[in-house]
Amino acid sequence: MLAVERLSHSFRNGAEETAVLHDLNFRVEKGEMVALLGSSGSGKSTLLNLMAGLMKPTQGSILIAGHPIEKMNENRLAEFRRTHIGFIFQSYELIPHLTVRENVELPLVFQSVNAKDRKDRAMKLLHQVGIGEKSELFPSQLSGGQQQRVSIARSLITNPAIVFADEPTGNLDTKTETEIIDLLIHLNRHSGITFVIVTHEHEVASRTQRILQLRDGYMLENSQEGAAG
Repeated sequence: MLAVERLSHSFRNGAEETAVLHDLNFRVEKGEMVALLGSSGSGKSTLLNLMAGLMKPTQGSILIAGHPIEKMNENRLAEFRRTHIGFIFQSYELIPHLTVRENVELPLVFQSVNAKDRKDRAMKLLHQVGIGEKSELFPSQLSGGQQQRVSIARSLITNPAIVFADEPTGNLDTKTETEIIDLLIHLNRHSGITFVIVTHEHEVASRTQRILQLRDGYMLENSQEGAAG
């Protein structure tokens, strides 16, 4: 589902070049739930931006569902993200003046899906993540954990090939963090959704099937099995 091959990246500031990622090679298979673990400054945010097609790598290739995204132009990349990639954000990124259901439906608006189908698909996902009864509320009326459930439902609405979760529990208390990771594990096991969870928390990473650890821009040689592996 995801193949990163000989990937390196540097940032240039005038004549100065700073290398942040060094010759990364790894794969994530369809239906896997993998953690990308690293502390601040490890390069994990840069790697996430590259895998999501938000930046072009200095060297190497990134294939998602067999598509080399580093070769796509900006228009093709934008379309590819809309149809193949789901995102879950630490800060939820919900639109405050839209209802819960409308937030979940939003990616389908850009695909010109009709209103009835959008509503049906959104409601199915909202029930799946456990907040179907909250569909006509606004984000401000929800707890942080409930808002993250909305974000998760929205990430799945286009049936993406892969979902990137960027510190999905970073704003949550310990109990709610456990509930959200439980939900992601359930979706992975029962719906076969491929997740890459970017995190600095060992507790979160340990609950996935496999841990890929970044340190100073290098991938540590031995992947670890998580609790779900």
